[in-house]
Amino acid sequence: MQACFLFELFAAVPSTIIRTGANVEETRKSRHSFQTDDPRLSSIAEKVFAEQRLSFDDGVALYRSADILAVGWLANWVREKMHGDIAYFNVNRHINPTNVCVAACRLCAFGRKKDAPGAYTMALEEAWQRAAEGYSEAVTEFHLVGGLHPDLQLEYFLDLISGLKQRFPKVHIKAFTMVEIAFLAKRSKLTIRETIEKLKAAGVDSMPGGGAEIFADRVRHIICDHKIDGDEWLETARIAHQLGMRSNATMLYGHVENDEDRVDHLLRLRALQDETGGFQTFIPLAFHPDNTALDHLPRTTGLTDIRQIAVGRLMLDNFAHIKAYWQMMTAKIAQIALRFGADDIDGTVVEEKIYHDAGAETPQGMRRVDLVRLITEAGRVPVERDTLYRAVERSGDTFTVAV
Repeated sequence: MQACFLFELFAAVPSTIIRTGANVEETRKSRHSFQTDDPRLSSIAEKVFAEQRLSFDDGVALYRSADILAVGWLANWVREKMHGDIAYFNVNRHINPTNVCVAACRLCAFGRKKDAPGAYTMALEEAWQRAAEGYSEAVTEFHLVGGLHPDLQLEYFLDLISGLKQRFPKVHIKAFTMVEIAFLAKRSKLTIRETIEKLKAAGVDSMPGGGAEIFADRVRHIICDHKIDGDEWLETARIAHQLGMRSNATMLYGHVENDEDRVDHLLRLRALQDETGGFQTFIPLAFHPDNTALDHLPRTTGLTDIRQIAVGRLMLDNFAHIKAYWQMMTAKIAQIALRFGADDIDGTVVEEKIYHDAGAETPQGMRRVDLVRLITEAGRVPVERDTLYRAVERSGDTFTVAV
């Protein structure tokens, strides 16, 4: 299959803000401006400037290079070629309808057995009310993920989604990871395709990218042995894309994986994107070990976080967007990431549970005005988007989406 390179026009990005390619003189100046004492990066830079796809070995070299500023320079060059100075954010609301989960993933501090202290499952009315509480800024997106509940039927989730759509018809519903979809399909004795079709009919507009973790079997057996494997995650995403659903893609880093595992993960995402074009955004997620079975592991450093953003931007040449999720890496690191390849810092969130249960010390949510300030102080131009990266225009507590 012919490779999709960095500078193709992505359908998910408004054409008015894409730079479709530097001219010969700009590329010549870039080659002259790039400097590094790492010979591996010099050869990688030549590929980037020539719009050639990076290899597995290139990815490993990017992770292992001591010249993080040169890696970041290259990623920023690509990011600005694609998006100029624009940086995206959205006004969204996270809803976690249940933390009851049959899995016992060593990476997780969120899930509970149904009789355990702290376990909860929202009644439908409670979930709808929770959505309304976070609607003060007229959110454009509800983001729904939760545990793998052993008793909740598919009908609960269909009713949950249809109720949200009836109450908030303008809000985009991004709901249920590939792991949740596969679990619901198995419990309902339906195929993955049938399950997604039912959820789509109820009002699910797109899917988040959680549960991907690291695709390598060796790693999954250690951190999330009770989840679907990497191939099943990718197949579920493939079917969703075939049905016209767009999704995000994630990678959980900073636990027991190595550089080769990370590159393998990125290349498998890139291959599926070549096939379907259904991924909107890549979101690297830093592992938070507190209150998990892996709490002996150290947290990621800021250097690791910004490197992951940069490598993601350089390796995933067919992804339109790279997100620096401020909840995971702190707002300060997310600002820096906007100069290391990221073009998005996520949204207001309002209330985030999963990573805060694992020790995240960031705020539960952030106001729209604060996101704008973070982006502006980073020297970027803030653009509020909806889930599909269409520009949002506001007037008081109402919004319109550019078509």
